[in-house]
Amino acid sequence: MTEHRTAPHPEWVQMYRQGLTTAKIAATAGIGQSTVRYHLAIAAAAEPSIRDDHRSATRTAPATRITADGLRNLDDTLALHRAEGRLPSSSSPSARERALAMWLVRRRQDHDRGSLSLTYREGLQEIPGWEQRTRKDNDEKRWNQRLIELTDYMGTGNDWPRHKKTDTEQERLLGMWTTAKKNS
Repeated sequence: MTEHRTAPHPEWVQMYRQGLTTAKIAATAGIGQSTVRYHLAIAAAAEPSIRDDHRSATRTAPATRITADGLRNLDDTLALHRAEGRLPSSSSPSARERALAMWLVRRRQDHDRGSLSLTYREGLQEIPGWEQRTRKDNDEKRWNQRLIELTDYMGTGNDWPRHKKTDTEQERLLGMWTTAKKNS
């Protein structure tokens, strides 16, 4: 005799919300995946946010592995900062410094994903703003500033700014900026 369940099955919906896959739910319940998917489709039709809840709950990235090389990179990065007051550069002539810069890029990515190990996080806290992407942040600020300047420029009755044979330096800069944006 087959057991009939009211769809959607609330326990399966809750399991799905918490990040379990349909395969794991089916294995736990001892039924076919198609049955679980059917119940979840009905639940999602009534409440589409369960798909977002599932994606949000799934797989938090594991913490960064701590290795001997990683600890050496941390120590060398901190030593460079203490000695020169700066972070390693990816354009340095030194291969070691370029390697440290790439290591730091990966630690920033780990930080953004929430998977940076406590050891690396605590060590890097000695460097204020280590997790910031200065170039990207500066580019974004400059872009927003140019947009404000362009809006103000055109708001005073000016036409689109030119980049050649301009009346002012401001018009030339804005003209070059708009030309660059069109070509990118």
